[in-house]
Amino acid sequence: MPRMVAETPYIRADVKAFLDALAAMGGPKIADMTLEQARAGYVALHGMADAPPRELAVIRDLACPGPGGEIPLRLYDARETRDPGPVIMFYHGGGFVIGDLATHHSLCTEIAFQMDLPVVAVDYRRAPEHPFPAAIEDCEAASRWVAASPAALGRSATGLIPMGDSAGGNATIVVAQLLAAQPAAVPVVLQVPIFPLASDARGSRSMDDFAEGFILTKGAVEFFDAAYAPDRADPRGFPILGDHSLAPPTVLVTASLDPIRDSGRDYGAALSAAGIEHVFLEIKGGTHSFTNLRQAVPGYQQDLERVFAAMKLMLGAQR
Repeated sequence: MPRMVAETPYIRADVKAFLDALAAMGGPKIADMTLEQARAGYVALHGMADAPPRELAVIRDLACPGPGGEIPLRLYDARETRDPGPVIMFYHGGGFVIGDLATHHSLCTEIAFQMDLPVVAVDYRRAPEHPFPAAIEDCEAASRWVAASPAALGRSATGLIPMGDSAGGNATIVVAQLLAAQPAAVPVVLQVPIFPLASDARGSRSMDDFAEGFILTKGAVEFFDAAYAPDRADPRGFPILGDHSLAPPTVLVTASLDPIRDSGRDYGAALSAAGIEHVFLEIKGGTHSFTNLRQAVPGYQQDLERVFAAMKLMLGAQR
């Protein structure tokens, strides 16, 4: 029987230039770092590679009550005041371990500017200090608070749009499932999971094909998994296990060079099987974290704008 030869993946020129530059810089693997070094490295990567933040009329820190104490939030809005409308709930990536409001500040300004909608970013509790399901509990609590607290927010939400990248993409799907099972004060009108971990990525083809050299590594996924320690039988850990029949309209985004790409594809298949209206975008020749590398890889700005166009299409279909 002839031996199967792995195909050479397509890598865009601007992406390859950035990956080559990172490889030349070297540095320790995340599994060999302390927690503080891993978090500082993530901040440094985004500081070097991400586009500058947009200037907005409103960037304001808030807080809401949560199951483990006060949850820090940050409100972004291109307008000082606005009529009632949807509010985007943003849950940052970083494996539930290394991200925070600072690592995704530029991205949140871009979302608020491009979508002309308020964005509320959630600074949920992180592992390993607070393992599963602390982050999910905070994301759910913050979303319910925003839905019911127009006076505190200064804006009235008519619907919620959970949105997030990577671990935040996982939280996006999970929060939408929790709010479908037990509705908040306003409905979820759209969800936007970006390169999410929806199913267990261990043993997937994409995890093997892109284990090293493509921003997120197999070792990093294992590092995050050990710190977060999700229950593999709980849909709050792996939302592919949840009920997809009540999922909201969805914009689902994956990247073709991402080790957890197949996890996102699994979720798209589940949405299709359940008959849920969704737009599926796969960034060809692109990597995990493309949303936060837009200065280093100029083409990623256009990829992100495709996501916004799909969001506007799906929201427009509801009017």
